[in-house]
Amino acid sequence: MKITDLLKLDTIIINLQSVTKQAVIDELSGKLAEADRLNDVDGFKAAILKREEQSTTGIGEGIAIPHAKTNAVKIPAICFGKSVSGVDYESLDGQPAHLFFMIAASEGANADHLETLSRLSSLLMDDKFRARLISASSGEEVLEIINQKEMEAYEEESEEQQSSNGASSNDKGGKILAVTACPTGIAHTYMAADALKAKAKEMGIDFKVETNGSTGIKNGLTAAEIEEADAIIVAADKQVEMDRFNGKHVIIVPVAHGIRKTEELLTRAVNQDAPVYKGTGNGKSDEGDSAKGGLGIYKHLMNGVSNM
Repeated sequence: MKITDLLKLDTIIINLQSVTKQAVIDELSGKLAEADRLNDVDGFKAAILKREEQSTTGIGEGIAIPHAKTNAVKIPAICFGKSVSGVDYESLDGQPAHLFFMIAASEGANADHLETLSRLSSLLMDDKFRARLISASSGEEVLEIINQKEMEAYEEESEEQQSSNGASSNDKGGKILAVTACPTGIAHTYMAADALKAKAKEMGIDFKVETNGSTGIKNGLTAAEIEEADAIIVAADKQVEMDRFNGKHVIIVPVAHGIRKTEELLTRAVNQDAPVYKGTGNGKSDEGDSAKGGLGIYKHLMNGVSNM
């Protein structure tokens, strides 16, 4: 499934009229409702706002990806909006947002839909791609730009599959692992994973990242890989299996840091600038297992982060 199977001309606003965050959410939600993609527009907006309360979806670099997975969605869809002047969307970098992708996922969305929605998040990490979207003057041009970029991404993925499952060259010695996760598992999970992977490649770090997204765990870390790792980065806003990292240097941060502070996190990991994690001993670390133990400390820590 392609991104443009979910983003159509009738869900594109080439010139947003909104000048506030709430107004943007209203305008984009209204466009989805007008295109008959929602069962309940008010319920959908409530789900969007609930996600915003957890952490802003204005990720910086002029991008905002408000999203929700809810029964208020009739048909999984993407709504695109562009604001040349920009809108204060409480973005992580404090700068106005210009490109908005509102993701509407239904509770019963199949894996293909969810994979496609997450792929969009990854593509938006490309500076040139964002610049082309900013310059687009019509909905047709937006769709053309996205189709072209997605084809390029497929080619790059094919090349990566020939390497060691996403690991980059090891110029600095050691091995760094990471886990990324967010509550809905559609956008931030994959953006953080891609940002960390790209920076690790640039820095010459042997690296692998596991994603805990809406379609489950992908690229899961094995017990052998964890044993060999020098440090682990956990960039997550929800609970993940932690006991498997017992005795390892573990950096625990919000998922947004995996997008915005990649170099800092990887440098800390290489230098083992992190406490040694002490597990409860109740969890499992076998490959593919989903332990429920060892999450209490992590849960309290992330609640503190959310409150901050």
